[in-house]
Amino acid sequence: MTTNVSAYAAPAANAPLERTTVPRRAVGEHDVLIEIKFAGICHSDIHQARDGWGEGIFPMVPGHEIAGVVTEVGTGVTKYKAGDRVGVGCFVDSCRACEYCRQGLEQYCTQGMTGTYNALDRNGEPTYGGYSTHIVVDENYTVRIPDGLALDEAAPLLCAGITLYSPLTHWKAGPGKNVAVVGLGGLGHMGVKIAHALGAEVTVLSQSLRKQEDGLKLGADHYYATSDPETFEKLGGTFDLIVSTVSAPLDFGAYLGLLKTDGALVNVGAPEEPISLNLFSVISGRKTLAGSMIGGIAETQEMLDFCAEHGLGAEIELIRADQINEAYERVLSSDVRYRFVIDTATI
Repeated sequence: MTTNVSAYAAPAANAPLERTTVPRRAVGEHDVLIEIKFAGICHSDIHQARDGWGEGIFPMVPGHEIAGVVTEVGTGVTKYKAGDRVGVGCFVDSCRACEYCRQGLEQYCTQGMTGTYNALDRNGEPTYGGYSTHIVVDENYTVRIPDGLALDEAAPLLCAGITLYSPLTHWKAGPGKNVAVVGLGGLGHMGVKIAHALGAEVTVLSQSLRKQEDGLKLGADHYYATSDPETFEKLGGTFDLIVSTVSAPLDFGAYLGLLKTDGALVNVGAPEEPISLNLFSVISGRKTLAGSMIGGIAETQEMLDFCAEHGLGAEIELIRADQINEAYERVLSSDVRYRFVIDTATI
């Protein structure tokens, strides 16, 4: 039997979010019922609530940075028990059978992962995200939050943390590697923390020097303003890896010019507009222009354990649910340091 729970939803594209109720399925054999304690606000929540990435499913309850506590488990659950601290990230199911699911790369499922919100589950029912009091999730798509991480600071790791951890480890950021993070926002600040903890030399490339002091405190070795043309002259051929976290179109030719031979520019930010590129900027220097999307369940658990080991929580501003619409506008004007997190007890 389904249960209705309190939530904040966008009733239509571009409409303000408002308090409502949404159904949650009965706890199945392999499900866990999670009382959500905190939910991060990701820029992708705004993109989707405002139809920036295509037509959405409304009413929409955003939120895929979920931290909470298990309150009930199904009869077949072996991984969790009531009282366990858990998280849910950007997806809640996948086909489980394709080559990528079998490799633990469920985010690249050939049939398409089931998004935590703005998606249809395997039964054709819409999924609703973390801006709510409870959620029911299969135990295999749930991760354990280590005791060393505060739940409110852990919530953004379920998207922002894994979105940066995955490319940084895939492209082997570490000692002897020169890594740049483009943008110091919700994603970028975690990129700086993680790249530093991995042992890389870290540079922040930001529009201005406004957040320079923050960037250096977070672990950056260098900080440059991309609005200064001299930055691109000075740093030409410097980096082994550049991770762009921004959701605005860049001059990719200019950024590719900052790479060493065999360097990679990896995009985790997703601009709504298409880009143009002169291919000589990748041909010259055997460079790679790549993308990366979150991580699989096992890698997300690895990331959480790594962050706990190194004391890497997100820098957050805790808000009430009735501040969500205001928070959206502040995210769009870059007025957050560095992730809004909703106290779901206020829903």
